[in-house]
Amino acid sequence: MRLVMMGTGTFAEPTFLALIAAGEDVVGLVTQPERDAGSKRGSTRQTGLGMANIAANAGIPVIQPDSINTPEGVAALRAFDPDLLVVAAYGQILKPDVIAAPKFGAINVHASLLPKYRGASPIAHAIQAGETQSGVTIIRISLGLDAGEMLSQEALDIDPSETTGELEARLAPLGARLCLGVIRAMKLGPVAGTVQDAALVTKAPKFKKEHGLIEWSKPAPEIVNHIRAMQPWPTAYSFFLRPGQPPMRVIISRATALEGETGVPGTVLTGLQIVTGAGLLQIDELQPAGKKKMSAAEFLRGYPVQLGYRIGGDAPE
Repeated sequence: MRLVMMGTGTFAEPTFLALIAAGEDVVGLVTQPERDAGSKRGSTRQTGLGMANIAANAGIPVIQPDSINTPEGVAALRAFDPDLLVVAAYGQILKPDVIAAPKFGAINVHASLLPKYRGASPIAHAIQAGETQSGVTIIRISLGLDAGEMLSQEALDIDPSETTGELEARLAPLGARLCLGVIRAMKLGPVAGTVQDAALVTKAPKFKKEHGLIEWSKPAPEIVNHIRAMQPWPTAYSFFLRPGQPPMRVIISRATALEGETGVPGTVLTGLQIVTGAGLLQIDELQPAGKKKMSAAEFLRGYPVQLGYRIGGDAPE
């Protein structure tokens, strides 16, 4: 079976590597142009070995169109004469001409327990929502967003302190294993899928930088989930508001929810504990603008808390 891999970033890499290691007939790679790597242009993808580098080392031809859905992109895809597309975090919604190019259509490695969290950022949305489980679903790609029949699915528990990046690193090899299993089954004949329950569908649209802003009026556990969800991108941030000084933008990367006194959300207490809408939030790790990432203790040595300090607000004018 002639396979074309379509994917970008570290979530896709284990699947691509697994296909190669298993001796599958991978005849081409479609991946995003290099300018979309890492944090450029608002991409949420982490960078690893690099899909194009993996392909080059394996002698697999690569195309990197701005859009695979253009006539030129479809023609380049058809030139591979694929039997099946294997898609993982590619970053573009596939149009009918692309899906119709291979003989047996396309399958997608999706990082959620579908039908929950359809969209570009399923892992982050699951963590932000406080889910205790996530997983991977292999679907047959249809015209609806992540709406195809489910061919395989497996769950795993989310660690209470796990970030989006950390969970992705565990889900990616799981996706590779499930994908290989589906492909092996497809070689033996048609694979029956399970229709997704439309009543259980939830959405997971792509986050933007402004979504990282922390709302201190929310309960502390919800804020902790938000901070976890925003790592490694777009990151959770806020502003220290100190009397007589300009606002200081800080990225908060680790925090703990505590029970504690109520008060005005955003009030900064001793030890870098913050009053929230319900309970206290202990900031454990943060990064002031222009500085390195540091612990709360390191931060407090340089910026000791004084009466009247607050945290919150949007970007200063």
